[in-house]
Amino acid sequence: MKSVILAGGSGTRLWPLSRKSFPKQFLSIGDDETLLQKTVRRLLSTVHPEDLIIITNNNYRFHVKNQLNETYHRLSIDAEKLKDNIILEPVGRNTAPAIALAVKYTMDRLGSSEDEIIFVSPSDHIIAPEDKFTEYLKKAELLAKEGHIVTFGIHPYRPETGYGYIKRGESINKAKDGSAEDNADERADAYRVERFVEKPDLETAKEYLLSGEYYWNSGMFAFSVRTMMEEFERHAPEISARLNGSYEDILCNFNEMPNISIDYAVMEKSDRAVVLPMDITWSDIGSWDSVHEILDKDHNLNVKIGEVLDIDTKNSLIIGNRRLITTVGLEDILVIETDDAILIAKKGQAQKVKDIVTQLKKHGKKETDEHVTTYRPWGNYTVLEEGERYKIKRIVVNPGAKLSLQLHHHRSEHWVVIKGTAKVTIDGKEMFVHENESAYVPKSTLHRLENPGKVPLEMIEVQNGEYVGEDDIKRFDDVYGRVEG
Repeated sequence: MKSVILAGGSGTRLWPLSRKSFPKQFLSIGDDETLLQKTVRRLLSTVHPEDLIIITNNNYRFHVKNQLNETYHRLSIDAEKLKDNIILEPVGRNTAPAIALAVKYTMDRLGSSEDEIIFVSPSDHIIAPEDKFTEYLKKAELLAKEGHIVTFGIHPYRPETGYGYIKRGESINKAKDGSAEDNADERADAYRVERFVEKPDLETAKEYLLSGEYYWNSGMFAFSVRTMMEEFERHAPEISARLNGSYEDILCNFNEMPNISIDYAVMEKSDRAVVLPMDITWSDIGSWDSVHEILDKDHNLNVKIGEVLDIDTKNSLIIGNRRLITTVGLEDILVIETDDAILIAKKGQAQKVKDIVTQLKKHGKKETDEHVTTYRPWGNYTVLEEGERYKIKRIVVNPGAKLSLQLHHHRSEHWVVIKGTAKVTIDGKEMFVHENESAYVPKSTLHRLENPGKVPLEMIEVQNGEYVGEDDIKRFDDVYGRVEG
């Protein structure tokens, strides 16, 4: 079985932590493991590292690689096995084209036959207990071998309006005459899908909960290559026609794919769709309310992360970053603090965070896209202060990493090393700069910074000039392939 992780989304419902440049799948909430890393580790109990495929886009490829390397290092697994199993979508085209691309990838690049089973999972869900989920995954594999497209349904325990629903039909263990099939005991307790339902209003969600016939749609699927190829041909001819070409052909013409979800393209039309109910803890972490629900709480039902002092505060989520946060006499409140933004909301209203992001985008606020700390393939930088004609950054370069050979037309740079050793190239001359030493880079001068040591290199950069925007950079050589043209 091959496992495909969809990691290209740029969700905004967890703003201000989740942003376009660093969305929620790369966040760690409550511990030191990100949602993507949890997904990878969970699936490695079923598939081999070389059978794990991640679909993302070019903007996130280094986040994916870095987080995979961290996970594989923790598990003592050779990360090189996965280096070629990252698919970069040229443009976002929703889940149906992404799945089609992954199917073709398994056939052309991994040599999979049409009998190969593929499991598709989002990258940002919480699932527990993981060993129980693994058992469900094995059941789904057997169902997929029988020609079904398996979707995973979650037993609802509240009238949730933020999820889509699946209504079950008859049991697949029932024969045409209504009796149980002979091998029913050996098969999973799955049902034919009667219909998919969009996110309902509250009253409808209550009816679904009471009926016992509806499940939350988890967005996970299992199927054979043959089954999905046939269903694309039957129900999504625009996608199917492109599957006749090579993987490279599909990638080159991916922008011509229809922008459509797998639910709309195939699942709602197919008579081969079955739902496998799962009695587990599951959350898509789609709002700050969901975060409060899944994390451990104190005796007042508060979730507190960071330096928090609360008095007479109940049933609240308070996440701090660098500041001390104090609360008095609050109840049912969400407080999320980052370096450059603070969200304060009433519990139960968290779905409206996306409306805040929409308004911020209309006003051109950079806080919707970027954090104060920006991650690069070589490390990261944090903007400490910025004003007219100057910017001050804290730069961290990972051991063995190097920045591109570059120049800036409108600014000079002054580097001061505060930890580690820097190897600096300025106008063709190389030098080593140690702690409490500095280097100066004039305008329009070719330069490069690298870390030759075994510990992270930390330094302060002071930029000065008539323009200090990040787009004032011309790269001439880059080990990460970021040189244009």
